[in-house]
Amino acid sequence: MPKGHGDDEATARAGAIDVDAYLAALPNDRRRALMKLRAAVKATAPEVAERISYGIPTCRLHGRPLVGFGATKHHCSFYVMSTGVMESHLAELTEYDTGKGTIRFPSGAPPPDELVRRLVEARITENEQRRRARSQE
Repeated sequence: MPKGHGDDEATARAGAIDVDAYLAALPNDRRRALMKLRAAVKATAPEVAERISYGIPTCRLHGRPLVGFGATKHHCSFYVMSTGVMESHLAELTEYDTGKGTIRFPSGAPPPDELVRRLVEARITENEQRRRARSQE
C-alpha cells in the first residue's frame, strides 16, 4: 500500500473490522450522528449483534439482518433494509431523501430517536413474521 494511502478516511472505513473501528475512522460530525443512531437502535433492541457487512455497520437480531448505518462524504444513511417498512412510514419520512430501504440525512440532522425506534420495531415485527411463516412451511 503506498505511503499515506492508509490515512484516507474511506480506506480506513473500508478496512474496518468492527463497528467501533468504522466509527473511529469518521470525521466528528458523522461519527456523532451515527453514534446517536446506533444508541437509538440499541435502546430499542439491546440484544442486537453488530458487525461490518458489505462495508457498513449492520445490526442483526436472532441471526437476521435488522438495520444498518453508514456515512459517505456527503451524507449519513440509515439502512432500514425493507421496502415494506419504508412504505408504511412514508408520511414520517417526507423530510428525508429516501430510497427503497434507505434514509439519507445530513450529519447534523439524524432522525429522531422516536422515529428510529418505530422503524426498528417495525423491522423486528417483519423479521418475526417471516420467521413464523418459514417455520409453518
